[in-house]
Amino acid sequence: MALRGIELLKNQGIACEVLTYRFVKGARAAADALDVPHETVVKSLVFRADDGSFLFALLGGDANVSLRNLGRASGHKHVEAAAPRDAERVTGYQVGGISPLGSRATLPVYLDEATASHDSLIINAGGRGTLVRLATPDLIEVTAATVADFRSA
Repeated sequence: MALRGIELLKNQGIACEVLTYRFVKGARAAADALDVPHETVVKSLVFRADDGSFLFALLGGDANVSLRNLGRASGHKHVEAAAPRDAERVTGYQVGGISPLGSRATLPVYLDEATASHDSLIINAGGRGTLVRLATPDLIEVTAATVADFRSA
């Protein structure tokens, strides 16, 4: 059975390369296993806003989120990392396989500005150990991502 993220890309006619590796938690571990730069493997993080809504923050494995900047970018006074069980519930994916591609709920997506500067990015396809490489403009389009500067200094 194909992962929902891969099915979504196929159905949208978006070219992608499926990459698999023996799962070890973390974008850096995935980058090392695939021998690619850390900054091109995207972390798909779920945050909860002060109004109770959820959102995705996507950024390279080399970076961390500034909660203040993500709040500003998303129009919220406060955001915090979602509890793992909440992230799994709203996305329908297991932690370590979370992706905006094929997520159960359609959440706002924010893509880090520096990460978006790469021609292509590698992101989880919805299952642990399975990623897809696709053109950055395609990722922005399929997720309706807002590109913003929210990485910590």
